[in-house]
Amino acid sequence: MTQSIELPIWLFVVILLFAAVTALSHFLLPSVRWFFRLRLERAVARLNKRLTRPIEPFKLARRHDMIQRLIYDPQVSQAIADHARAEGIPENVAFEQARRYAREIVPSFSAFAYFSFGIRLARFLANTLYEVRTGTNNAAVIEKIPSEATVIFIMNHRSNMDYVLVTYLAGEASALSYAVGEWARVWPLSRLIRSMGAYFIRRKSRGALYRKVLARYVQKATQGGVTQAIFPEGGLSLDGKLMPPKMGLLGYVLETDLVDRDVVFVPVAINYDRVLEDRVLIAAGQAGTRRFKARISVILIFILRKTWLRIRGKFLRFGVAAVVFGEPVPLRDYGPDPDVDLVAKDLMGRIASEMPLLFVPLMAHALVSATGPLTDDALDAEMARLLALANTTIDVPHDDFGDGVHKAREHLLQRGMIRVDKDGVAVVAGQLPALTFYANSIAHFFAR
Repeated sequence: MTQSIELPIWLFVVILLFAAVTALSHFLLPSVRWFFRLRLERAVARLNKRLTRPIEPFKLARRHDMIQRLIYDPQVSQAIADHARAEGIPENVAFEQARRYAREIVPSFSAFAYFSFGIRLARFLANTLYEVRTGTNNAAVIEKIPSEATVIFIMNHRSNMDYVLVTYLAGEASALSYAVGEWARVWPLSRLIRSMGAYFIRRKSRGALYRKVLARYVQKATQGGVTQAIFPEGGLSLDGKLMPPKMGLLGYVLETDLVDRDVVFVPVAINYDRVLEDRVLIAAGQAGTRRFKARISVILIFILRKTWLRIRGKFLRFGVAAVVFGEPVPLRDYGPDPDVDLVAKDLMGRIASEMPLLFVPLMAHALVSATGPLTDDALDAEMARLLALANTTIDVPHDDFGDGVHKAREHLLQRGMIRVDKDGVAVVAGQLPALTFYANSIAHFFAR
């Protein structure tokens, strides 16, 4: 027992490594994890005191645990058996396929990443690029929703800036959970998006097993009180108009078995003086495809150019970006067995009625509707007439009317969409599709 034993140095090093790993895994790492977990729980508790809608435990659950709950859900288990039988494959193969789907979908929310980094970045981007305006009742809309209800923001989709704007504006209320398309499943963007609580979906998947896994995740999140944001249009508008709603995620929400919790929908209308992707979207619409021809090199050059202009103090913001929260609608208002088509149509109608009436779209509509150039006085008069005809409260106060018209005109002049000559203000040749894109965002106010 006390005799000396000679060991090769390499073997001694291996033994030390195994001992170190054992000590870390059994003693140090659990303690470290417990320490940081405790600090995180205390930080979340302090954060929840200032949020209008505290972060629910479901959102804070470990990603591994949520994946396990999802793939062992009875409905998913039945879908796995049905898929294995239909495809003629072993159930364990179908089970691994469902596990892969769950790993794609389930986020890994980090309250630190969301509130310490995400909200600040969203605020910086939004206010750097735009003059951000909100509906006068946005805060009151959120405050009057019962605390025990699951809130779901139903939004129109104009730009990828929509995510940034609503994340920033809803930051004082709660942490939002979005569905994000496959375009964002690239490292390291995917890690950041998951940490912000977003979940990835396959837009074109038609497999019953995938749809069941996705449906059960959405339903569990709804049951767990997670505040969500859904774009019923399913993608960016290519022509500026509100698109017909798709029923996927909204249908899953309506199918949720809710016993102790109600769902409240909040219609959200978003509009811009300038959509960052406007040229790309217009080109895709003209080509009849949703394949956007946007290269990463072009995006990087755009960002570098604007950064350089900002450093030199010559950067001009892209006009107004406006977000308006409509009147909340409890799910129970649609009856005991709501029809998803009717619910979607009603919510999209509410979004249309709340659409911000900005001056660039208003001027675009006036010029597109004109039969020729308009003098300054004629353009002012036509915009005033349209503003009164729309009969909406979502506009700029009338004492700012002249300033709004001036800024809109300068904005369109800088982008080369209009020209001013002795005949007045006219559309530049080849720019009619771009002006129509902006005019379409408010055209429903004038459709009689």
